[in-house]
Amino acid sequence: MSGAVDLTALKERADAQRQQAQRSAQAARTAPPADGAAPPSPGGSPPAGDGGAVIDVTEATFETEVLARSQQQLVLVDLWAEWCGPCKQLSPVLERLAGQAQGSWVLAKIDVDANPRIAQAFRAQSIPMVVAIAQGQPVAAFNGVRSEAEISQWVGEILSQLGDVLPGAMPADAEPEEDDPRMVAAADKLNGGDFEGALADYRAIAEAEPNNVEAASAARNLEFVLRAQAHDPAIVDNAAPADVDAQLAAADVLLLSQQPEAAFDRIIGVVKVTAGDDRTRARTRLLELFELFDPAEPFVVAARRKLATALY
Repeated sequence: MSGAVDLTALKERADAQRQQAQRSAQAARTAPPADGAAPPSPGGSPPAGDGGAVIDVTEATFETEVLARSQQQLVLVDLWAEWCGPCKQLSPVLERLAGQAQGSWVLAKIDVDANPRIAQAFRAQSIPMVVAIAQGQPVAAFNGVRSEAEISQWVGEILSQLGDVLPGAMPADAEPEEDDPRMVAAADKLNGGDFEGALADYRAIAEAEPNNVEAASAARNLEFVLRAQAHDPAIVDNAAPADVDAQLAAADVLLLSQQPEAAFDRIIGVVKVTAGDDRTRARTRLLELFELFDPAEPFVVAARRKLATALY
C-alpha cells in the first residue's frame, strides 16, 4: 500500500489543530493538584488505553499519535463505528493482541463517524478496516473480521519485513526492559506526596547520567510545578512593571493556567525593558520554560522569534 494513500492533507489539518491538543496535554501535566492530591507525574502525559498499547485517535491527534509515532513503532489503525456489528467482533481481538504485543506495535482506534476525513484519506470502502502504518506510510491493510491467529500471523509478517526500520519497536518475543529502580523510587515519592524528595531523586539521576532524558524532563517539570504553585495567583495582576521577580512569577502562574503565549510574552516584555543581570535572568528563565514543550510547538517558535527581536 505504500504510496497508494495520500495522508498529506490529513497531516496538514492535524498540524493546524495540534497547538490546542498540545495545550491540553500540557494542562494535564501541570494542572495544580486538587484537595492536596499529588501533581501529575512529570515528563509527559501518561499513555492512554491498555498501558499505551491502545489509543483513541481523532483528526486533531492523528499526526502525533499515528504518523509521528509510526516513525518509531508499527501502528495498526482500526477504522470502526458504533453501528458496525463486525467492528464489535474485531476490535476486542485487536485490543487483546495489542495488550500482549509488549511494545512491538500499538493500536490506534478511529471512529469513522466522528473523524470522516481519516476514513476518506484511507479510501475506506467498508469497515472494519485495519491499516498498518510504518514511517508515516500505509504498508498493509485488510477489511472485515479475521481470527486472532490470522491477525497475529499478519502482524508478524509485517514486523519481519520491516526488520530494523522502526528503532522504537521491540520484537514480539522480546522481554520488556525492567524499570529503573531509582526512577520507580522517585515516582513512589511523588505519588506519596513527597515532592521535594522526588525532585531530589530526579535531579540526582540526571546529574549522574547527563543523557538520561526521562530524569531530566521529570526534574524540570516538577521544579516548574512546585515553583509555580508557590506563587500567589494575584501576582498576574499585581506585579509592578519594573519588578523582575514579580513578572517572572506572573509568567509561571500564567503558564500553569495553560496560557503559554501570555507567559512568554510577559517575560519577553521584561527582556525589552531591562539590561545586564536582569535581562540575563529573564532570558534564562524563558529558555527554561521553552524546555517544558516540544521545540516545534508553534507558540514556542513564535516566542523564540520575539525573543531574538527583543535582544537584537
